[in-house]
Amino acid sequence: MPRKLLLCLAAAAALTACKGESNAPTAAPATDAAPTAPGHAFSPEINAGDFAELVKTLASDEFEGRSPGSKGEELTVNYIRDQMQRIGLQPGNGDSWFQDVAMTETTADESTVLTLDQAGKTRELTFGTDMVIGTRSGQPDVKVEASDLVFVGYGVDAPEQKWNDYAGQDWKGKTVVMFVNDPGFHVNDEKLFDGKRMTYYGRWTYKFEEAARKGAAAALIVHDTAGASYGWDVVKNSWAGPQYDLPAKDDPEARLPAQGWLSADAARQLFAEAGLDLDKAYKDASKRGFKPVPLKAKVSFDLKSTIAEKKSRNVVGVLPGSKRADEAVLYMAHWDHLGKHEGEQGDNIYNGAVDNATGVAGILEVADAMVHQQPAPERSVVFLAVTLEESGLLGSKYYVSHPTFPLDKIAGVINIDAMSVAGRAKDMTVTGFGSSELEDILKPLAANQGRILHGETAVQSGFYFRSDHFNFAKAGVPALYADGGEDLRDGGVEAGRKAAEDYGSNRYHGPKDEFDPATWKLDGTVEDLQLLYGVGKELAGGDRWPNWYEGNPFKAARDAMMKGKGAEAPAAESAR
Repeated sequence: MPRKLLLCLAAAAALTACKGESNAPTAAPATDAAPTAPGHAFSPEINAGDFAELVKTLASDEFEGRSPGSKGEELTVNYIRDQMQRIGLQPGNGDSWFQDVAMTETTADESTVLTLDQAGKTRELTFGTDMVIGTRSGQPDVKVEASDLVFVGYGVDAPEQKWNDYAGQDWKGKTVVMFVNDPGFHVNDEKLFDGKRMTYYGRWTYKFEEAARKGAAAALIVHDTAGASYGWDVVKNSWAGPQYDLPAKDDPEARLPAQGWLSADAARQLFAEAGLDLDKAYKDASKRGFKPVPLKAKVSFDLKSTIAEKKSRNVVGVLPGSKRADEAVLYMAHWDHLGKHEGEQGDNIYNGAVDNATGVAGILEVADAMVHQQPAPERSVVFLAVTLEESGLLGSKYYVSHPTFPLDKIAGVINIDAMSVAGRAKDMTVTGFGSSELEDILKPLAANQGRILHGETAVQSGFYFRSDHFNFAKAGVPALYADGGEDLRDGGVEAGRKAAEDYGSNRYHGPKDEFDPATWKLDGTVEDLQLLYGVGKELAGGDRWPNWYEGNPFKAARDAMMKGKGAEAPAAESAR
């Protein structure tokens, strides 16, 4: 849901942050503000050796998977700060390198069971095998007793699509069951929503939000690998252990008492006991006029959770602009991952090397190049390492509501999340291709490398909604999310897809996502970073104000933000 953004007034000579701190840029300090890693001498240009050193440290076992609120966070944010100091950036949040993000840590009791009373029989669904469940309410005990289970198709209420899976019922006290992705996905109907291309209605986050707005007691999403774009093990791993959220008092979005997922096998049995065929249900739910279907079952559970109020931190550095320091270009990457899973057998550290030590290393490499480039950037350049991406893009959500530069002073955002380490490519993937005029800057730079731009292949995966740029996009700020392509110069498309599939199947959100100097091919990663650096260099060195392309749903917010001002003089205040 869109949130009212807390924007600030900006003056030409100085910038005031939302908390009232002075953010007037000053000259960059000497580059020896913090020690370099022992045994490694960093160079100012983007290069594979420096990138590898940064990833190796961030993804080391010592950092314990970089879980927010843990020892791993302390090591991570201090390391990023030290690297920003070494490079020559200034603190980016007033006189601080950090932006505190309040968070509620919720750890569900994994012995929780869902008890189903259906067709005269009682059976239990177990955590991790049949289902996962949690709460965002901040309550240590959530009880649901004999709640009617109702199948609501895809759980979508989209007036502009003339689609409402909830029509005609009161949902108070009921538990809704729904499919992941969009109505057009499973039947491959391009006339329904965007067909195979996921819209925000297809994201699990939207589905829980909508169920909460309808007043449901709980919501369960039926998992399928194709629709979710990841296997059940990813769901299980992601929902096990501590889960994080912004405190309910700081977030106006509606929240369910409890929410979770059903495995495909558990869902198939649930539907069969109700006299329904799961495969047919996918087809029926994809027809206009679908009506909710009672599953002839009641569910009960007593979800106990350990609740702790904590805080995490975004890390913010800034390179002050030489001429228009009150305007900014923003690079971002999330530093957090899934931490250390105590009690798991074998390797239980989820190192998150690709996801997203590579992104953090990437923005640091770009920062080093920016600090040393001549001429210096005319606009300020912000380097933002955010927390809590894996918990629902929360660190970036907080930053957008408490920006260190007013959003209408940010010319563009470049997000780096999970870089390709498969080698040099003939192409570059722009997630959400065809979205903004930032692509007009990227295209000729890519052509100079002999590369072409295109959109993501797995359009059904909804990657555009799964990384931190999305919070900026919802607020109207043009944002670019681009990565190495799949048409590799060594092996072509077949090799690129094989590498992507291998990562998705064997390492993504698992303990095997580790730094691997033996197999990583960083020559392509360096080329990708050079392109993303080039976009920011051009944007920070000029006076362009890119917008979204016509027809993009975020363009109206950017237009309103800039209304009444020329392209070279953006509005100093706006609200949404």
